[in-house]
Amino acid sequence: MALIVVVPLVVMTLIGLSFPEEDVLDYIAPAMLTTLALFFSFLLTGISFLRERSQGTMERLMASPVSRLDIVIGYLLGFFVFALTQTLIIVLFTIYVLDVNYFGDLWQIFVFQIVVIVVAVNLGIFTSTFARNEFQMVQFIPLIIVPQIFLCGVLWPVEQMPDYLQWLSTVLPLTYAVDGLRDIMLEGQNLTEVWLELVVLVAFAAATSLLAAITLRRGT
Repeated sequence: MALIVVVPLVVMTLIGLSFPEEDVLDYIAPAMLTTLALFFSFLLTGISFLRERSQGTMERLMASPVSRLDIVIGYLLGFFVFALTQTLIIVLFTIYVLDVNYFGDLWQIFVFQIVVIVVAVNLGIFTSTFARNEFQMVQFIPLIIVPQIFLCGVLWPVEQMPDYLQWLSTVLPLTYAVDGLRDIMLEGQNLTEVWLELVVLVAFAAATSLLAAITLRRGT
């Protein structure tokens, strides 16, 4: 757990040193906040859920009268606490230590990040059902997380990509997470003004929850 919190802080510190200009750091910070929240919450959840299956916990739960969806939601709430703690630390570190400027309300930034980590936790639970060991879980990162990082606008604007990559970016949740948090932090918009991004993220989280419940297995 300590590494899951410390590593993102180190990454944000390096970003702050790499972009000393305030304008550049202010622009890149929202994208990195959402990316780190998605990546580390996905990794934490996927590996933890995989261990639950490999240790036989899942077999005992599935023998009980609760439904598969209840199991997924229960684990979502459990993993959500750790992911939320990590995200809050990263956001506070970015704003108060790296001194990133923002125009939206801080509580709205937190609420938007909560939606992002719900997506990440559900995605981690769903993906872990296809892994048989931790090494296989890590192998999903280049397939699921890395393409989103390249296509969501973190490294370069989506508008500068070829048309087919722009179209592909519209079906990736991280694209909406980056756009929504940038609108809140850079333009001072509120949650009602980024309703489209929130609706897409919530729909993606609900869909992955249902898929995780359908594909849930007893063990590895």
